[in-house]
This record gives sequence, C-alpha cells and structure tokens, in this order.
Amino acid sequence: MRSFLLFWVTAACEIAGCYAIWSWARLGRSWLWMIPGMLSLWGFGWLLTQVDSPLAGRTYAAYGGIYIVSSILWLLLAENVVPDRWDMIGAALCLAGTCIILYAPR
Repeated sequence: MRSFLLFWVTAACEIAGCYAIWSWARLGRSWLWMIPGMLSLWGFGWLLTQVDSPLAGRTYAAYGGIYIVSSILWLLLAENVVPDRWDMIGAALCLAGTCIILYAPR
C-alpha cells in the first residue's frame, strides 16, 4: 500500500513539473516557472526511488498506470475539461495493469 501512495505523490510531482515547463514553453509564462518545475521533477525522480521494489523497470511500469490516471484527473481539475468515456476506460485499464504488476504473486 505504501508503494501505491508513493506513486500518487510521485505523479503529482511529475505532472506539476511538466506543467511548469509546458507553461513556460507553450503558454508564454516567465522562465521563473522553470524553478518550481525543476524542483518538482527532482522530487518525482527521488520519490520513485523510494518505492519498495528491487527492479526499476517493474517500478516504472507499475507507476505508468498511476501517472495516466493522475493525468486524466489533471485534465479535469486543472484544465477544466471533463474526460470522455474513452479517457475513463483507458485510465481504468491502466490502473488495472498497475495493480496486476504491483500485487501479482511472484
């Protein structure tokens, strides 16, 4: 369960960092947006190393589903766009994949 929670915090850092860079590059915001963006992306990288998994590739694969669901939530909460059914179906499938990767007996 700790890994699952870490993934959500990690996704928030990655999305916030990427959005800061997006804001600078695509929305014409000040270059100062890069400072919190870089800090957020550093936090993303560090937090991902805190997940209790001996294999980086499996950790990244499991994290991918959480990132996708978090991105759909960002679409709704930050960009005020209601996800369509295909967004929701895709996100649900990815989240199912995350659970399989994380919790499958090995």
